Amino acid sequence: MDSIQLPDDLTRRDGGGSILLVVLDGLGGLPDPDRRRTELEAAKTPSLDALAARSSLGMTIPIGHGITPGSGPAHLALFGYDPLRWVIGRGVLSALGVGFDLASGDVAARLNLATLDPKGRITDRRAGRPSDAEGRRIVERVKGAVSLDGPEEFFLVHEKEHRAVLVLRGAGLEAEVSDTDPQVEGVPPLVPEGRTPGSVRTAQLVSRFLDQAHAALRGEPALSGLLARGFARYDPLPTITERFGLQGVAVANYPMYRGVARLLGMRVPGVPSTDDESVTLLTKHFDPSAFHFLHFKAVDARGEDGDFDAKVRAIEAVDALMPRLTALAPDVLVVTGDHSTPARMKAHSWHHVPLLLSSKWARPTGSEFSESACRGGDLGTFEARHLMSLALAHAGRLSKFGA
Repeated sequence: MDSIQLPDDLTRRDGGGSILLVVLDGLGGLPDPDRRRTELEAAKTPSLDALAARSSLGMTIPIGHGITPGSGPAHLALFGYDPLRWVIGRGVLSALGVGFDLASGDVAARLNLATLDPKGRITDRRAGRPSDAEGRRIVERVKGAVSLDGPEEFFLVHEKEHRAVLVLRGAGLEAEVSDTDPQVEGVPPLVPEGRTPGSVRTAQLVSRFLDQAHAALRGEPALSGLLARGFARYDPLPTITERFGLQGVAVANYPMYRGVARLLGMRVPGVPSTDDESVTLLTKHFDPSAFHFLHFKAVDARGEDGDFDAKVRAIEAVDALMPRLTALAPDVLVVTGDHSTPARMKAHSWHHVPLLLSSKWARPTGSEFSESACRGGDLGTFEARHLMSLALAHAGRLSKFGA
């Protein structure tokens, strides 16, 4: 492993103020053809607009120009980890998010419960978004029916709704395995293929697991298949305490985001079920000397649904919670997204993401929180991996560079 450094080899200063990073997942959007405004611009956000009027504004590039990010690397960038250097797969993040105690060398994959027709073709990649209770029922059914018949072990844990996590444990397993999820419907699941010798063995185990799982689910009307993606091997990363001298507190109601926080050594004090509970939990555990991460998922989910109006409402719901967050008086308050999820595209995109940074050292330039205002902000447009050094500077946690 390379030596642990701050972004751009900066030197941290002991002490300093608190930082609160609020992430509206999938915040960035595209203008609706009829309204000519993005979802954020169409939303009524009096609290965020008032905050923007006293904040520095800008736009972030999640990974690089033209690169559409997954949620894992996009969040690593927000936390100051170059996602092209610190590569970690979705499976590991999901496993950590559900609280699974990974061992070094474990291989994890994210599973989708899916609907297959009698010919084995995918008719719904998310199986109608089942309830958590239905998802857990299917997971337990599969666990009771599958046996690998070898020295390797498997662990299957329900994550949320149609999502679950598969963990394989055994000597010499590698994670260079292709997804079985084709990302489209009307075709059968793909066959997992290993790209390295150790990954070939992993792919064989995955094939055996999925074959037995599909046999066990035969006859289920909707939850009749599993799709695997995001294979990743677990190797620990340096924590934010080691890199930045910060204690971290993370609050998220979706498991994967708790996973990326745990991966970086943040404390996860609970599992909220609603956004209101998330804010209550953060308030209870707010530390005036720590870094805090608060995640809101619904904005992204409504964007992926292609529902412009629902995404607008999700943004407005977060805006209504903002007075409770500003009342905590963090020394630095950052509001942004990990990536864009335009409702027009029904998917993540490569578009820049609006950002506001509030502190007593901010240089306000606008009167609202929107893509158009952020494009003209004093922070400009920059790669998201540099956000942490900006937050550290505003919190008084970085020393002067050079003589």
